[in-house]
Amino acid sequence: MKKIILFIILLVMPFVYGQNVRFEGIVLDSEKAPLEMANVMAVNQTSKAMDAYAITSDKGKFVLNLKSNTSYIVKLSYIGMQNKEISVTTKSENIVQNITMDSGGIELAGVEIVREMPVSIKGDTIVYNTDSFKTGEERKLEDVFKKLPGFEVSSDGQIQVEGKQVRKLFVDGKPFMEGDTKLGSKNIPSDAVDKVQVMRNFNEVSQMKGIENNNDDIAINIKLKKEKDKFWFGDISAGAANDRGYIVNPKLFYYSPKTSVNTIVNLNNIGEVSLTSADFFRITGGARNTIGRNGTSLNLNRNFFGLSGGDNVAKMTDKFGALNLNHSFSKKWSVSGFGAYSSTYNQSITNSERGIFQPNTTQIATLENRKNQTDSKNIAFISKFGSKFKPNDNFQLDYDAFLRKNGQQEDNVNQTNYTSFINSIPINSSNSIFSFQEQDPISFNQSLNLFYTQNPKSTWVVEMQHQYEDEDPFYNPQLSVNPYQNSNTSNPNDPSSIFVRESTLNIEQSRFVKTNKLDAKLDYFYQITNKSILNLTVGNTNAFQSYNSSLLQILQDKSVVEIDNALYSNQVRYSFNDAFLGVHYKFMLGKFTFNPGISYHQYRTNNTQFNRPFQLNFNRFLPDVFARWDMKKSENITYNYSVKNGFNDINSLVEGYVFTNFNSIARGNSGLENSLITSHRLNYSKYNLYNFTTIFGNISYTTTKNPVVNGILFQGIYSTSDRLNLDAENENLNSTLFYSKSFKKYYKISGGVNASWNRNFVLNRAIIGGAVKEFIQGIENINHGYNLTLGTQFKKLPNIDLGYRINFSEQANNAFTTQSPNVKLNYYFLEGMNINWDYSFNRFRNETSGLTNDFKIMAASINYAKKDAKLEYRIQANNLLNTKSRLNNSFSVNGYNANETIILPRFVTFVLKYNI
Repeated sequence: MKKIILFIILLVMPFVYGQNVRFEGIVLDSEKAPLEMANVMAVNQTSKAMDAYAITSDKGKFVLNLKSNTSYIVKLSYIGMQNKEISVTTKSENIVQNITMDSGGIELAGVEIVREMPVSIKGDTIVYNTDSFKTGEERKLEDVFKKLPGFEVSSDGQIQVEGKQVRKLFVDGKPFMEGDTKLGSKNIPSDAVDKVQVMRNFNEVSQMKGIENNNDDIAINIKLKKEKDKFWFGDISAGAANDRGYIVNPKLFYYSPKTSVNTIVNLNNIGEVSLTSADFFRITGGARNTIGRNGTSLNLNRNFFGLSGGDNVAKMTDKFGALNLNHSFSKKWSVSGFGAYSSTYNQSITNSERGIFQPNTTQIATLENRKNQTDSKNIAFISKFGSKFKPNDNFQLDYDAFLRKNGQQEDNVNQTNYTSFINSIPINSSNSIFSFQEQDPISFNQSLNLFYTQNPKSTWVVEMQHQYEDEDPFYNPQLSVNPYQNSNTSNPNDPSSIFVRESTLNIEQSRFVKTNKLDAKLDYFYQITNKSILNLTVGNTNAFQSYNSSLLQILQDKSVVEIDNALYSNQVRYSFNDAFLGVHYKFMLGKFTFNPGISYHQYRTNNTQFNRPFQLNFNRFLPDVFARWDMKKSENITYNYSVKNGFNDINSLVEGYVFTNFNSIARGNSGLENSLITSHRLNYSKYNLYNFTTIFGNISYTTTKNPVVNGILFQGIYSTSDRLNLDAENENLNSTLFYSKSFKKYYKISGGVNASWNRNFVLNRAIIGGAVKEFIQGIENINHGYNLTLGTQFKKLPNIDLGYRINFSEQANNAFTTQSPNVKLNYYFLEGMNINWDYSFNRFRNETSGLTNDFKIMAASINYAKKDAKLEYRIQANNLLNTKSRLNNSFSVNGYNANETIILPRFVTFVLKYNI
């Protein structure tokens, strides 16, 4: 690995350092005052190419790195000033020259220069001319994003700009696939993109801009090339691979001034996952959800199996299709529709070693070796309808309806062999388990938002949201050895007293969970002065849930026994109500903005089990503070403070036992109380267009009083647990720091540091001397990681990205180190040939035991497409080293896990793409 990196560095270094001349100065207005964010561009008179560009700093400074002995035309533009051109001829010495611009320019006269500039600024919007950053090998929008200064693209397609998460993606002003950045960045073809507009301080409701604290909200609008703004475009790809691998991936898009249509289809079995389970839950239909920031947190837990996939499975098939429609009937009314369908099959194979500790020690109580194979099928459908009516600047009415439907099945085969140490005597046991689970959950959400500006000083906002969920998980574990055969137990509620004592155990568990939740909130904003706003709030959250569960035991003679013990079934109803009033006062003092507030909540909860009602009725004041210091136009510090009440939903309240796995039964606690969560968060952000430097960092500290935890009792590999409040306080401290800089036009370097410390309390139980003893432990975790990336952006030379990441973690006297170097090489040549190579190496080391695991993965592709040609040819190889498995390790207060996961084999795929 080290030799490969060294060879690539030596290959590229001769091109990195060439003889450049530094042309710098200050741009001034006619009164000799510096002009901030003026555009400066140097055009080579011989090649007619743009060799350098700059945006002036807050002091009017600019720097251009030019070729020696070359003639240039330097163009300058600034809104409200006359455009200016000067001739500059470089020699071998640096040049210092101030430039004065004359006032009185017509804004439209600067359009052409602004169009040519790689980066331009207008108010809160930064515009990137993508042709200035493309190097030829880009295929998707995310490839373009990675070349832009201040942009960071995560492995799952999420976009950050200036250190802030991009909230929504638009194409020609219309939401693309409900604004989802992943679907857009991974599917929009790069050759259709003309400009990328970064909209800072974004708010979809123009009336609310400046009223709400949305300074850190960012959206991106993609401007299409002119020849592609009124017709269909896209591409159709199809490919075949070894071992009957295939991929079919058509993507078609249509845009006109009034209508847009976006369609994406992906059918494959080579490891490309279009949407994960996290993606399905992230696409929420565009609701504002400011109600969730009122100081109350009600955690609604979904009984969702999840979607696996990618290269962490042994086999997979993914069938995905999505359709998005946007239409403007008039300037006042527009509607949108979105639908997505996904059908996946995944087979995962895992070999694991698990050590279970004695409570309050790191001594091994049970050592388990397990082989697992899971075959899962998941059909998911989501759809959304949205309407926006805005007859004038003072009124807007939004309605959104969102439907999610899933069909899930999972077959699981486990073979476990384990050794329990009782009084230091090893006892060997084994079990074979086949389990089946399925469910067809459905959810429906709708929201209504009204915004009315009564007069320049008064604005009213009404928000209503309704959420309905219906879940029906079914679970059938079949164990070849019944672990509940203790004939000596005297506890009538012990599983050995409940289940029929046969050598095998076959259980059928049915659960039915329904949720209805309605939120309503009214806000009144009164602008006292141009720099102060009073906000009054009244609202209510009302939720009702039902939970029914039952157990059947299938005996060896196929007869059925209904488990009628009250502690092994549930018929629970739960209601929650939060009525609240709030007041906030936002005001500005120079460069400072403050928005302190307080809300008064009246809580009413009720659940009845075993004819015992449990109610919580109490009132509480919850303060919050927002403060911001705008040090410069692109440099700020933000502080947020809040106190929240955290409540659990019905899944944590039911007192009847349910199987959560073949070796785990758990129950809730009807008497659970709320937790009190206090958080502090400090953010720093700086984006300097003068030297294309991005710096952002944050530090947060959160405490949770009266936390809800699981009390666990292990007997071998089998456990029973319940939920309860601990009279303790959990603490979490997290921090990140990120630095990125683009320099000398062709290079980009970035690095980051993250660190965290947390102390969380847990409750473990053990049987000692025939009695159950409890142990409360405060567990500290320390993590800190460092990463560095260096990349090039040549147009005619090979491009390289070198990355290195190292992470250190400590827990319970155990230390772990993870190192991850990676190399990416890309070369675009011969006016159409493109070579990509990607190699990553991961090493995990347990510093305490000395155990080391290595994992290597390599991918490569060769593309060929002539300029403006309709056909493109590609050969791609995934898992080029044919790595068989991935190793990972985890550690907790209860024990450790060492897992080997079988991954997809090498696929070499020939793909033919037709560009429409």
